[in-house]
Amino acid sequence: MTAFAIAAPRLFDGETIRDEAVVVVEDGRIAAVGDAARAQGLPCTRLTQGAILAPGFVDLQVNGGGGVLLNDDPSPAAVEAIVAAHRAHGTTALLPTLISDTEAVLDRLVAAAPAIARVPGVAGFHVEGPFLAPNRRGVHRAEVLRTPGDADFARLARLAAIAPTILTLAPERLADGAIARFVAAGVRVFIGHSDADAETVARAVAEGAVGATHLYNAMSQSTAREPGVVGAVLDDPRLGAGIICDGLHVHPANLRGAYRLMGARRLALVTDAMPSLGSAEGGFVLQGRPIRLEDGRLTAQDGTLAGAHLGMDEAVRNAVHLMGASLVDTLRMATATPAGLAGLGDGRGRVVPGGRADLVALDAALAVVQIWSR
Repeated sequence: MTAFAIAAPRLFDGETIRDEAVVVVEDGRIAAVGDAARAQGLPCTRLTQGAILAPGFVDLQVNGGGGVLLNDDPSPAAVEAIVAAHRAHGTTALLPTLISDTEAVLDRLVAAAPAIARVPGVAGFHVEGPFLAPNRRGVHRAEVLRTPGDADFARLARLAAIAPTILTLAPERLADGAIARFVAAGVRVFIGHSDADAETVARAVAEGAVGATHLYNAMSQSTAREPGVVGAVLDDPRLGAGIICDGLHVHPANLRGAYRLMGARRLALVTDAMPSLGSAEGGFVLQGRPIRLEDGRLTAQDGTLAGAHLGMDEAVRNAVHLMGASLVDTLRMATATPAGLAGLGDGRGRVVPGGRADLVALDAALAVVQIWSR
């Protein structure tokens, strides 16, 4: 048995912050929280004053990292490189995200999924498209967008049977009952890249949709007489949402508005990260199109934003400084909330006895100083 203890001046357990807490880890699981007696005789890491121990970050939307794009190579080795790039930023659980592509590429992901799911740090999958609105596609390729057929329901059902799976779609592009069919197969449906009106969003929620992908971006906006996807998501307490908190994708005023209206139990920080994170190359090629990294912004040649150059630790700091979120709420949006939105049931996102010992230590400036994970 491998056992050790971590003594922290502050511990965020997924709900609240405790002072002067001790966490005991045995064989990759949390054995005890706050019980100093259980730590006696064990090797102990003592965090410096001002530091905080928290669950490892959970990221629902990771397209790539370490110079690797999932679409280019949906394999365990490629995902290991992506996971390593994000681990350096405090992320211990992520959903590798496949953006809209051909059926052949989706089939490759499904075939490799059992092995990918065994890569430490992989918590599930996110398939973003190709059932999206052409006029809200952003950087997604127009020629691969389509409506789902029977083979797609089978593919997504197989993926969801392997690990928790999010599917981002535009509900106005699907026939009545299609979302319910995905949900019945175990898929967690998010609304995104959509031009839907509020009534269509309501029908999607009635069929089982539970969230929205990168709130504000690539979706119909709120106007005086039509709330659009943005207004419908902000208004509906049944919906959660990911949000890219990099100061580029969403104006700070909208970050603050979403936080006030939705709160930290509905809003999750996501990176929407691309291969540039953790890569010395910076720019990369996305499905044949060169993507440039300049001043932290990733853009295609026409100026369209192409994902984000963002780690979760930076998103956490931005949530405090740009969104105005409290420390407790910020950490919740990076841990327990995304874990809940993804349907993770293995204790990720929390520090509780019996849960996974995925932990990150942050200094007073919220920079990562140490990581523990299975």
